[in-house]
Amino acid sequence: MKIHPRDIPPRSAWALEQAGVHPLLARLFAARGVSAKDELDDGLARLLPPDTLRGTQDAAVLLADAMAAEKRLCIVADYDCDGATACAVGVRGLRLLGAKNVSYLVPDRVVDGYGLTPPIAERVAASGADMLITVDNGIASVDGVAAAKARGLQVLVTDHHLPGPELPIADVLVNPNHPDCGFESKCIAGVGVMFYVLLALRSELRRRGVFDVATQPKLDALLPLVALGTVADVVKLDANNRRLVAQGLRRIRAGAMPAGVSALFKAAGRVAAAATTFDFGFALGPRINAAGRLADMTLGIECLLTEDAARADELARLLDGINRERRDIEGGMRDQALLLAESLFTVDGEGTETVPAAISVFDADFHEGVVGIVASRIKERFHRPTFVFAASGAPGKEHELKGSGRSIPGFHLRDALDLVAKRHPGVLLRFGGHAMAAGCTVAREQFRTFERALAQVADEWLDAATLTRRIDTDGPISREYLRVDLIDTLHREVWGQGFAPPTFSEEVEVVSQRLVGERHLALKLRHQGQPIDGIWFGHTDPLPPRVKLAFRLDADEWQGVRRVRFLVEGAEI
Repeated sequence: MKIHPRDIPPRSAWALEQAGVHPLLARLFAARGVSAKDELDDGLARLLPPDTLRGTQDAAVLLADAMAAEKRLCIVADYDCDGATACAVGVRGLRLLGAKNVSYLVPDRVVDGYGLTPPIAERVAASGADMLITVDNGIASVDGVAAAKARGLQVLVTDHHLPGPELPIADVLVNPNHPDCGFESKCIAGVGVMFYVLLALRSELRRRGVFDVATQPKLDALLPLVALGTVADVVKLDANNRRLVAQGLRRIRAGAMPAGVSALFKAAGRVAAAATTFDFGFALGPRINAAGRLADMTLGIECLLTEDAARADELARLLDGINRERRDIEGGMRDQALLLAESLFTVDGEGTETVPAAISVFDADFHEGVVGIVASRIKERFHRPTFVFAASGAPGKEHELKGSGRSIPGFHLRDALDLVAKRHPGVLLRFGGHAMAAGCTVAREQFRTFERALAQVADEWLDAATLTRRIDTDGPISREYLRVDLIDTLHREVWGQGFAPPTFSEEVEVVSQRLVGERHLALKLRHQGQPIDGIWFGHTDPLPPRVKLAFRLDADEWQGVRRVRFLVEGAEI
């Protein structure tokens, strides 16, 4: 592992500090590409205009006409947190703007698979809907859109995933990654795309005289859901996404949020008044995702839609229970997957261990709803592109394996799958995804072929430097900044993918160390001559007396007293 300090442009840091930004924050923001204070303005007026997102104006006209004719609208969602929040934003927003007939349908991960398939389109048509609206899916659903059109449905596709070689023939496509779209925020989440469609729809209804600026519905009530889905989907937090998230957090901290979001904070033991992006990514998001992994995402969507606080609490507790079950399943799968991964290592005559450039594992007992999480854990442990497979639970598909992959910087997972498909026609039955996460389906008898083919691509594309885990940090931190109030200030900022939370690095003295809970290393450290506590979650190997650590700052509470501690991320030994 290499600990690498980020470059901090001195002029940018100085300009921010001169503009009134706290010196520590100025240094952190400058290292993340911020050069002027106005770039930190998170006001709604600074959001990218809706008319710059290709298709929003056409979508607004399509929806406004449908609402005027009182057509029945059905939203087809994805079964992850982005899809659930996008669905809730769509249902809530359309009703808020006057739509009288809005329903939704979410595919079952096991039975239906991903996206708008022809059978899903048939179910929507059979429900009596006139228009089908996809959220967080649809750009690759060529056959599903065709099936919907054949049944006489109007189709509006809203998505953010990368399109394939063929685009679906929908009435309107809204996707920032459409080849003809010049929208600046290419990494906006599916929930953000739906929010932009609603902004455009409101403008269209205003143009038609349905309401004016004074009487129009306030769509900012949807921003807590937009923020949650954006962070949970781990999209890059560019300036536009950071503004969306900041606006959502601001409302949550003020107590203005849907009943389900409030209930999820309580179920997770978090305080909404002090909400952070960490809460979205590691507390609320996993509880919603658990429904799609192990049960029915309808539970998650209903939690986000209900206005009844008691019902919201009931659903949040149910989601919390499902998430606990997910963690139990994940724990057993993770341990087995680690053993399978380690069995792929080779040892030469001198005892040097070699880890393959890519890891693919399968076990008949794995649960397909959790393979993505386990792939992420294996990837983090060995710093290798990783696929974890489980047998399909869909009727008639028992011979298929469904895999989920996670990658490392420098290895585009979807492009790697595309190359495997070209070199070995027929091995991949289906595949799709992004650079860092992807999914695929293979026939059970083709698993070893896929394993070897992916490892071969990784051997060709990755070198020793890329295969060495690297932690980018913000360098040393002065003792004067190790204050609980300043840590709270840091936590209130919007951090996440592409705008990494502050991580510092420094050589420290290890005074003592012990295992807690059999899986975590509790540390007594000496930092710049002063004692401080630290903990390294999920790490059990002892550290040397002096070591360079990468760590985040946390405020730990003990007997009513809050103290600073280091959350260790890695060590350079």
